Amino acid sequence: MPRRPRFARGPRAAALGTVLATLLVPVLAACGGAGAAAGGAATLKWTSTYFPTHWDPVVGGSGAQFRELALVYASLTKVDEKGEAVPDLAKSWKYNAEGDEITFRLRSGLKFSDGEPVNAAAVKAAVERAKKQKNSALFGDLTSIKSVTAKGLDAVFHLTQVDYQIPQLLGERVLQIASPKAAKSPERLDQNPVGAGPFVITQLVPGTKAVLTKNPDYWDAENIHIQNVELTSAPDSSTVVSGLRTGVYNFADIDPSQAESAKKAGLDVFVQPGFNASNISLNVNKAPFDDDRVVDAVRYAVNRQEFVDKLTFGYGEATDQPFPKGYAAYDPESENAYPYDPAKARKLLAAAGHQAGDIKLDLVIPAEDPGAEIVQSQLAKVGITVDIRIDKNWATPFFAKDLTFSLYSTTGRDSAVQTLTAHFGPDGPLNLSSPYEPAGFEAAVAKVRQTPLDDPQYTKTLQAATRAGLKSDALVFTYSQPNLIAKSKSVSDLPKNPAHLNWTGVTIAGAS
Repeated sequence: MPRRPRFARGPRAAALGTVLATLLVPVLAACGGAGAAAGGAATLKWTSTYFPTHWDPVVGGSGAQFRELALVYASLTKVDEKGEAVPDLAKSWKYNAEGDEITFRLRSGLKFSDGEPVNAAAVKAAVERAKKQKNSALFGDLTSIKSVTAKGLDAVFHLTQVDYQIPQLLGERVLQIASPKAAKSPERLDQNPVGAGPFVITQLVPGTKAVLTKNPDYWDAENIHIQNVELTSAPDSSTVVSGLRTGVYNFADIDPSQAESAKKAGLDVFVQPGFNASNISLNVNKAPFDDDRVVDAVRYAVNRQEFVDKLTFGYGEATDQPFPKGYAAYDPESENAYPYDPAKARKLLAAAGHQAGDIKLDLVIPAEDPGAEIVQSQLAKVGITVDIRIDKNWATPFFAKDLTFSLYSTTGRDSAVQTLTAHFGPDGPLNLSSPYEPAGFEAAVAKVRQTPLDDPQYTKTLQAATRAGLKSDALVFTYSQPNLIAKSKSVSDLPKNPAHLNWTGVTIAGAS
């Protein structure tokens, strides 16, 4: 991967494959102008640092790559600019009186790009595959779902508990729905994705390039004004802005360090709100973090503002939670619970019997990362020696909970509860200390699930769950920042749906 985010937002292997997938149609040749292709069709030329390593949404939909997969796949729901669930493949939904069953009514007449019908049976198959497939990245998000009954266009979800989060949960990220016929061979689906989203892939070079065309059978096709998409894996970050300026691309996700040069080049810098938050991950099942005094020492040794100043170029802010400030789940009562205090950190280490230099840690990360150097420097000031070790296969030991000390960032989930359980729950994929969880967390999360989203007490209850999760010794949060997009002025602004790229209504000037 030519460029990575400063903290890996979920595992993203550097898979620049050389095997060319079979061409289904001739390559769409880009011609002059920002977004005009042969024949004057509107073409989005997107270069992405998150080019999918997997196109099977059960495998690849858990990290930031879900935005690219959403070109091909649609979901039961999606989120609006308020972050609330709105219809997508499902036109409506209704809970039973007890709150332990929810029925999604699908739109009629829809079909996948292979001609298979979009019906409740397809939804049932998608859920079962996400729960059972061995390499699924989603099974931990679906623990509230016991089973699904298919009744024509009605998909009835039988829940293991009262859970009013389900419409939020089953949005674009957690359950992108593939054709059940194509998904019978997940390996083939990974190279030949078949969904019911706004676009259809016509050419795929694994790890490098995908060419897509508008799906005329998408339920909202009349509001999709982009005809073609050329998605490529981003080159070295130093060349992205020049590629945008010269028309090689007209859309790119960028690092904050590139924002000023993009503006000077006459490009639009689109600030997309997100649920992003970065953290230092600790394994309390391994020494020295099995001593909570050492954990607290690390907390007090962290100067969050330094991360903001050096990494975000004015676009980020310090946070000690898995949510940015202003988001409903952010808990004001927990703010600044561990202020920067290196002197206190040294005292805690001494109380735990450690002199300066006693503790030596390997900080294992997937690629070069200036954030790791900040951690190394800050802990050195309190007497902890950190060696930075790069492991390109980092994801395997991280998710197997074999590491002691690492870095991670989250792009969040549409359901705040799922973000919390991913970080603090006993089976949470981002909890390096599994099966450890903080006392009281499970009960606090259950109370949120039992609270309808329109209940006046919902926000207060949600924040209490965040407070319970933050008692965890397994994570030290550092900073958050929005997603940044640089685009040609010919590409109209996107809706500011948090964390999602919504192509509804987007136009590209100069195309017929």
